[in-house]
Amino acid sequence: MILPKPGIVALVIVSGITGLYLGGHGVLQTKIAFWTLLGLALSTAGSAALNNFIDRDIDSVMDRTKGRSLPSGAVSASAAYMIGTGLVLASLIIMKIAVGAQATLLAGMAVFIYVVLYSLLLKRHTPFATHIGGIAGAMPPLIGYAAAHGNIDLHGLVLFLIIVIWQQPHFWSLALKYREDYARAGVPNHAVAMGVQPTKRRIMAYVAMHLPIMWLPYQVGMAGKMYLTIAMVMTFAYIALTARFFFSGKDKEMAIFHFSNIYLVVVFGSMIADAVNL
Repeated sequence: MILPKPGIVALVIVSGITGLYLGGHGVLQTKIAFWTLLGLALSTAGSAALNNFIDRDIDSVMDRTKGRSLPSGAVSASAAYMIGTGLVLASLIIMKIAVGAQATLLAGMAVFIYVVLYSLLLKRHTPFATHIGGIAGAMPPLIGYAAAHGNIDLHGLVLFLIIVIWQQPHFWSLALKYREDYARAGVPNHAVAMGVQPTKRRIMAYVAMHLPIMWLPYQVGMAGKMYLTIAMVMTFAYIALTARFFFSGKDKEMAIFHFSNIYLVVVFGSMIADAVNL
């Protein structure tokens, strides 16, 4: 597994494009979009590399992560640190020069929250670390929106809120699958610290919260009825899939994790396609 975690970078790009489009009043400004997305990709890849550097000891004892670049010996710790730091610095310089101070500040905050607060200080000490980490993960659409719009308003905050809520069941479903791995590594996420049933209840609660949250873009005039229809159909499907898991005797269900990825792409895609009143 390579350092930058390309799957995460891809999801960041999707959410960043959504923010750029909506912040640009329905127009994707080519120059701003290019530099913003490049900055987002670099900062995300750099943060992932630094996360791998920080977690190299626990990654080596987890079956899911022991094949990563550092535990496998493919990349040295010092190289990972330098690569991560270099990518982050490059992203912030590019964004400051080509995008603007506000987007750069938000990108810097996202890196600090994910790398320092989440990875370095909280991940190994509290199950609520994912809530802090989720703030960093919700920054990309806000960064895109600020880059295109020039400031942050209600529409930008709605995009931010969507990702804040979306991330938790997305991660917890993965945590349930690798609960023994996390326990062996001493990472007290919800699945380890609170057990399977409480984590399943949290997943169910957060997925149910998607229903009012996904209604907000239509309510505040960001998107029209086509978006609302698609978003509601996808959300009910997400709730049904999660409810089936919740009422089952299973301890894990990766279908929720995989569906959450599809869900985000489809919902944001429909929001872009049906943006109104921008």
